[in-house]
Parts: sequence; structure tokens; C-alpha cells
Amino acid sequence: MKFVTFEVKTMAGAVHRIGILRDQVIIDLHAAYASYLREVGGIWRWRELALSIVPNDMLTLIEGGTMSMDAAQLALNYFERAGSPVAQYGENLLYQVGEVKLMPPIPRPVSIRDCSAFPQHSKNMQAAKQPPENLPDSWYEIPAHYRTSSTIVIGPDDPILWPSYTERLDYETEVAVCIGKHGVNIPEEKAEEHIFGYTIFNDISARDIQRKEMALMLGPGKGKSFENSNVMGPCLVTPDEIDAENLRMTVRVNGEVWSEGNMGDMYFKFPRLIAYLSKDDPIYPGEFIGSGTMGFGSGMELKRWIKPGDVIEMEVEGIGILRNKVERHT
Repeated sequence: MKFVTFEVKTMAGAVHRIGILRDQVIIDLHAAYASYLREVGGIWRWRELALSIVPNDMLTLIEGGTMSMDAAQLALNYFERAGSPVAQYGENLLYQVGEVKLMPPIPRPVSIRDCSAFPQHSKNMQAAKQPPENLPDSWYEIPAHYRTSSTIVIGPDDPILWPSYTERLDYETEVAVCIGKHGVNIPEEKAEEHIFGYTIFNDISARDIQRKEMALMLGPGKGKSFENSNVMGPCLVTPDEIDAENLRMTVRVNGEVWSEGNMGDMYFKFPRLIAYLSKDDPIYPGEFIGSGTMGFGSGMELKRWIKPGDVIEMEVEGIGILRNKVERHT
């Protein structure tokens, strides 16, 4: 399944819904499940029950575990059998992508931990130092990572806002996993059981500030944590839909291909990352773990810098396209 969070305009204002993305249409999961309970199950209190099991919030759905996922599948099966975009009581069950606004899958994740799992990217960053440095042996021993202080996430077509204090803004091309089940000290061979889905992650970085912070042996701080610095979307794809270890990755700026890569180039795969990060430190549903930047997946590695007005498109096979425009604060 490809789960999305989307915004719908109503007479009462804009509301958020969750759904399943298929081609260019979205099936409203909550509305479909509510209709299933009422019309098939004959449940009198279908509204309350539907809200508790298949809510309009992605994080709450994930926290519902197997019960919510089974109910989501029931709702999807019901919609396919019904063959009607509108339920008997007038709820819209089907939306065209163009008539709604796609949001980040989870606008406020529980946390974001970003790793460095692509050796080529790390080698490129070491080579860019003055003087250049080699990648230390310890890079291959433990996955380097940090936990971002900002967990506000923007989604497709939201603006990337240029911070007032940087002259060197950069994109970073990543894939992130969303954790679907609580765990601690998770064995690597069991780690995939804790993955809910995959999404594209654009980790925006103020490179000049990041360089200064890292020289102080701390950080990154303001180099990565600022308004609209975490970009995710367009959907959360469940593991059964894709081969996460073999996905083509492409970056386009203003329609021009700047770089290409593959998830197969990760040295530390996601099960290894989950096993390491969960050592004596619990992980929870709704947390995101980033892969780190693919090799040549940032402008700094290419010696090419984005500027206000540029449109950045990140495409990952099986997940989709994450498109955003760079804008200055007004």
C-alpha cells in the first residue's frame, strides 16, 4: 500500500485525511471503513468505532498496530467491491490527486534520526575538507547518526525556506523508514518487522553553518534544524510493495538531472540501522530513520549550489516524486 496524508477543503475549513494512493486517485480510508461498518457490519455507532480504529491521522493509525492495518485492508476491499466513489450517506470515498493537497505522511513525527549509510557520500564530504581527509576505519564499524531537534516536516510542493543566516543552502537525497512497532535491543534479523513504510527524505542543510558547528565537535545544530528543513513524501510505501535494497534514485533541479544513485549502495542496510539504534534505546511507532545522503546526492558534492527560485525534484523508484521550490522568507 501507498499511504498518504492529504488536505481537503470543506465548509468548515481545511481538514486532514489519510488514504491509499493508486495512480492519480486517493481512497479515503476512514470514510471507506466507516461505510463498511455501517453498510456491511450494521454497526450503530459506526462513526465512533471508525475513528478509533481507522482514524484520520497517520500516526494514530500506525499506533493502532495490526488491528488498524487489518481494518484498513477491509476498508480497501470494501471500496473495491462497492465500486462507487460516494457512500450512501454522502461521504466522498475517492479523490483525484489534483483536487487535494498532499501533506507529509506524518507532519509531526515522534522523532527523526538521520544516519550516514552511503560510503560514497561520506568519502566525497571528507575529500571536500581543507586539507582533504580519508574516511576513518570507524565509519565501517558503527553507523554514524544524529537526532534532529526539529520534528516539523513539510511535504510535496511546500516551500523550502532559505534561512536568513546562511549563504550555502543544500539539499540531501535520502530514503527514510517509518517505524511501525515499538522495540528495544532488536535483533537485526527481526528488524524488518518494525518497519511500517518507506518515504523520500530531503534533509535540507545550511552548509556554511554546519561546517562551523562540526568544527566545534558538536552538532549539527542550526545547520540542519530550521523552519521547513525536513521534507518528506509523497507517501509511505509498505515493505511488500518494493525492494528497498534496489531502488533507483534521481535528483533533478529545474528539470535537469543532477545526480543518480541506488539504494543498493547503502553499506549499512535499514535492518542494521534499526538494530544499532535500538540498543538500550527504545524506538517507537512514528519515528523516522534516514538512510543518509546517497553518493553525489547533494549539491556540495557536485560543487553546484541551489538558489532561490530553484525547483528540486527527488524521485525514488516505487515511492514517487518529492518536488519543492526554494524560496526566501518574505
